[in-house]
Amino acid sequence: MENQPPEGNTPRPEMNIETGRMLSKSMDETIEQLKERFHNDGTFRIRVIENKWWSQLRFGLIYIDGMIDRELIQEGIIQPLSSFEFTEEDSREAANLMKKVRSQVINASDVTVSSHLNEVIAAIVGGKTLLLLEGDSSALIVNAQGWETRAITEPTTEKGVRGPREGFTESMVVNLTLIRRRVLNDDLKFIFSEVGSRSKTQACICYMESLASPDILKELQSRLSRVDIDHILDTGYLAELIRDEPYSPFEMLGSTERPDAVVSKIMEGRFAVLVEGSPFALTLPYVFVENFQASEDYYINYYFSSFNRMLRIVGAFLSISVPAVYVALVTYSQEMLPTTLLLSIATARLSVPFPTVVEAILMLTIFEVLREAGARIPTAIGQAVSIVGALVLGQAAVDARIVSAPMVIVVGLTGITTLLNPRLTGPLIVVRLLLLLSSFFFGIYGYFFGLLALVIHLMSLRSFGVPYMLGVGSIRPQDIKDTAIRAPWWDMYTRPAFIGVRNRRRKQPKAKGRRP
Repeated sequence: MENQPPEGNTPRPEMNIETGRMLSKSMDETIEQLKERFHNDGTFRIRVIENKWWSQLRFGLIYIDGMIDRELIQEGIIQPLSSFEFTEEDSREAANLMKKVRSQVINASDVTVSSHLNEVIAAIVGGKTLLLLEGDSSALIVNAQGWETRAITEPTTEKGVRGPREGFTESMVVNLTLIRRRVLNDDLKFIFSEVGSRSKTQACICYMESLASPDILKELQSRLSRVDIDHILDTGYLAELIRDEPYSPFEMLGSTERPDAVVSKIMEGRFAVLVEGSPFALTLPYVFVENFQASEDYYINYYFSSFNRMLRIVGAFLSISVPAVYVALVTYSQEMLPTTLLLSIATARLSVPFPTVVEAILMLTIFEVLREAGARIPTAIGQAVSIVGALVLGQAAVDARIVSAPMVIVVGLTGITTLLNPRLTGPLIVVRLLLLLSSFFFGIYGYFFGLLALVIHLMSLRSFGVPYMLGVGSIRPQDIKDTAIRAPWWDMYTRPAFIGVRNRRRKQPKAKGRRP
């Protein structure tokens, strides 16, 4: 497979570095220069090849062991060079010989020419193979990359009952192929760039040219060009470096392992950013309601998917509200509780030595410790440790009169509802703590003022110029048909406002009462 951008796209740069010194016509001198640059590198390989018909024809093959396709090197370069019957005229003119080698001898689909030392070094460290010819100051760069990659498997972080089972891998070429297979249209564009001043990591922007906003594309390219960091190992690096509102706990860019999720986003006019070595793709612009959406929502009945979304929204609200409201009512507003319930809580707390807020923070911290432990230890026992640990520690804490039984119920409900929204786990923890402290100091008024501050903060956020709360509170029916609910496909005939600005129409609306 050719690792090339589609025809008509912005050309893929080989390396964003200065060209520097030129190559020498002496192959031995060039090899010595490369040996000097790659000293103490045990993977650096040099192979000198002689043609069996003209022994004076010498070629130098240079590559990094482990990053090349050995079969392609043997069958496509070494064997043709050693056995091709060159003429005496070929052996006299190095430039013509190099041209003939490129066009007639080498069996490789991607071959380029370079005369600059830094360019060929960049190609070698990128996994390409360098071919030198005695007497010529240029070199052939053969794309013979071929390292081991992980097989395509189901994403571990976004499993679903229904839908495609394919997930991204650490190979960007494979990931782009998974996207291309789902969009057989020349409107799909790939723009390549490099990030990381030392790692020279390849990044790729994917989008639909007729749907995506050119202003957002320009801003995205500008932010990527301004990234100043030594190395990029995952899209998470870029997410922090190019996002809006860097101090907000809420994510401003989406992240997914699923090719079908990326395709659905770019079909709405969004952009996807992939990085070599990362199985996660970034999607942007990103809006708040996407935290409650799942790929499976679009593969099942819209009634059930809408119900599931409502559950996630209610779960997020309960996750941040239950501890704060409980602390506010028990500490300041006991008169708002039914007498029987108040007496039950008072009896349970009779021998507890800590204030309610200390109980809540202690139990929530223990729950988060168990959650993190369950995520880090092997999968086979992780779930068992989380469940058994929560039951044993909770019951032991109640028996020891360290916490009250109602607090265990509150924390258990909070933890379960948090798990409904894995994308919001981090923000929910931060907001929950702030609301809890606000309720402790100011009672139920502190809780409501905290909610008001949260709403104001969310309304002020932007993701690449798009309102973060897009679709929330809108009065236009088409803007809310894929938010808290998922309308039928035949009724969603426009793309989200501010995103698919170049072509909002998905399909022509049907007459009222008609179905496809």
